[in-house]
Amino acid sequence: MVHQKRLSAPEAWPVERKNQVYTVASHAGPHGGDAVPLVVFVRDVLGYVESAKQLRFALDNDDVLVNGEPVSDHRLPVGTFDIVAFPSRDEYYRVFPGEGGRLSLVPVEADAADNKLARIDGITHVSGGEVQLNLHNGANVLVEDDGYSTKDSVVVDLETNEVLERFAFEEGSAVTAVAGKHSGEVGELVEYIVNEGSGDNTVIAELPDGSTFETVEEYVFVIGESVSDLEEQEQGDSTEAVADEAESESVKEAEETEDETEEAEE
Repeated sequence: MVHQKRLSAPEAWPVERKNQVYTVASHAGPHGGDAVPLVVFVRDVLGYVESAKQLRFALDNDDVLVNGEPVSDHRLPVGTFDIVAFPSRDEYYRVFPGEGGRLSLVPVEADAADNKLARIDGITHVSGGEVQLNLHNGANVLVEDDGYSTKDSVVVDLETNEVLERFAFEEGSAVTAVAGKHSGEVGELVEYIVNEGSGDNTVIAELPDGSTFETVEEYVFVIGESVSDLEEQEQGDSTEAVADEAESESVKEAEETEDETEEAEE
């Protein structure tokens, strides 16, 4: 097994650097060198297994899905906005950039785990008049409409590979930084600065508190039409979660009342 020294592991890897010398290295695959081996998330972050051997057993039983598909490789590279699911636990996570560029797992509802966000890094016209979107994670999607642009983001259905939504790279869109010192911060794109020289193009985003941050274009990922839309979605998810919890409590109370009635009759 190939190993990776913890001290020299990519900044995106959520591993402790000094408690051990080595960690497992990821296999070649999507997302480039910053992708995290699946075993690191399942063992080191979530603590669901204690060893790679235990994870391999779980994979043999299809207990772990990545982007809706069973996987067999415990060193599978997992990257930004991938979906990691544990059906037997009814737990679903989206990989999201965190502080310092470290990738983290953000819980999502089951119905949000059947699609994935991806950035368009390239566009190719193919035979038959279709357009191929080349995505940041190495995947490709065929579409009929040619109104897409690089740096736009799309929501892709994991089962059909169809584009469900498109978020344009434009002023007013909700964006996050996926690397750098502003990694994980979410704000509204207020200015796109094109550098006429050899320097990087940059983006200025405004945070909800009114402050701004500037980062290079390469680090920016559009995640919604607007920040207000994201906030409304989060509020809706919270309301639904509270309603589900209240319904569960009501069912539980009804069952307890029924049990007490049966005991009294006996």
